[in-house]
Amino acid sequence: MIGVFDFGSGGLTVMRAFEAVLPNEQFVYLGDHGNAPYGNDAADDIHDLTQAAMTRLFKYGCSLVIIACNTAVATSLQRLQQTWLPEVYPDRKVIGVVAPVAEQIAKATCDDPVQSVAVFATQHTVQSNIFALQISHRRPAIKVYQQACQGLALLIEQSAPEDVVRTEIRNHINALLNAAPHVPDVCILGCTHYPIVEHLWRSELPDSMRLISQSNAAAESLVEYLKSNPRFSSARAGGNTFLTTGDVETVSQRASLFYGARVAFSSIDV
Repeated sequence: MIGVFDFGSGGLTVMRAFEAVLPNEQFVYLGDHGNAPYGNDAADDIHDLTQAAMTRLFKYGCSLVIIACNTAVATSLQRLQQTWLPEVYPDRKVIGVVAPVAEQIAKATCDDPVQSVAVFATQHTVQSNIFALQISHRRPAIKVYQQACQGLALLIEQSAPEDVVRTEIRNHINALLNAAPHVPDVCILGCTHYPIVEHLWRSELPDSMRLISQSNAAAESLVEYLKSNPRFSSARAGGNTFLTTGDVETVSQRASLFYGARVAFSSIDV
C-alpha cells in the first residue's frame, strides 16, 4: 500500500491526482486533523507530528508514503530520509511533493521559457526556502519570489466565505508583485489547500502568469518512481482508505470540498 499524508484535507487534491493516473494502486490517506493546523507550530513540533504520522502509516501496512503537505516536507522530509528511516524503517521510503514541481519547471523548453517563479505558501514553507533551493539545484538561473500566506490554509480548510478568501489572496498577490522587479512567468501554489480555490487565484493573478499544478506534477513523478521502484507497487484490493486523527463526521463532511466526492473517513488509533 501507498500512504498519502497531510495535516488536513488539502492532500486529497494530490490523492485524487494519484488515483487518476494509478487506478490499480492501493492508497491510504491520513489526515492529521486532530493536530491541525501545522502552520503555526514550531518546526520541531511539526517534525515530531510528521514522524508520528509516518509511523502510523507504516504500521498500517504502507511501504511508501508521500508527504502531500509542503510544510511537513519543508520541515521534516530531509531529516526523516537521512536519519530516522535508515535507523528505524530501512525498508520503507518517504518522498514529498516539492521536488516534482521543481523538476517540471526545470524541464521548461526554449519555446516555453521560465525565467522567474512566484511561490505562495505557508510561513514555514517560505522560511525553509525549499522551493527556491529545489529549483536552483536544477536551474540556477531561475529567480524565485516567495510570499508567505499566513492563515490562508486554515481559512480554506474551514470553508470561509469566498469574499474573505479572495481578499486574502489578492493581498498576498499584491505583496509579492510589489516586491518583485517584474511579473514572474509562472506561479506555484505551494500549499495543497490552495488549488481548492484555484479559480480565485486565476482571477486575481496577472494574465501573463501560468499556474503550475503541483498535484499533477506529483502524480506524474509517482508514476515514474514506481516504474523505477516496482517493489512499492501493489495491486488494488478494494477501495482506498481514508483515515483521520480528528472527528470522523466533521472531517468526512468537509473532505468533499477537496476530493470532489463524498469521502468516508475512519479513525486511526492515536
